[in-house]
Amino acid sequence: MLILGIDPGTRTTGYGIIRFDHGTAACVEYGTIENKASLTPWQCHVRIADGIARLVQEYTFDAAAVESQFFFKNPATALRIGEARAAAVLPVSRAGVVVFEYAPARVKQSVVGTGAARKEQVQAMVRTLLGLKEPVAQEDAADALAIALCHAHTKRFDQKVP
Repeated sequence: MLILGIDPGTRTTGYGIIRFDHGTAACVEYGTIENKASLTPWQCHVRIADGIARLVQEYTFDAAAVESQFFFKNPATALRIGEARAAAVLPVSRAGVVVFEYAPARVKQSVVGTGAARKEQVQAMVRTLLGLKEPVAQEDAADALAIALCHAHTKRFDQKVP
């Protein structure tokens, strides 16, 4: 199963692609879509959609996973993140790939073992679970890989339930 994980953000959107086969996960590719502060939010959305569309054209995904919307104290921040999520998910949905959503605490629980894990813990476990030689330096890319791993783990356990 080829899974695309997405950690959406207006200025930085992380993506991570893993192959999950017979309980073993392997990293295929990861990175970020960076947007300069000088760009308008709308220009950022186009760049996010174009970046994810490139991945959709290059790979045949079995599933995509994205961090679900969570609550912010600032409604404007929540709106911006929601817009970035929509821009990232649209090309995936257009390609007919099913998109799954996971709460941040569930992703951390799945990868680290606690929903209150810190960023450094997530990065360390992503490295370990994927057998990477170096840590993923980009936090957003590490988070995207964690989201993909969460989906792989969830689907693996869902399949065992009668």
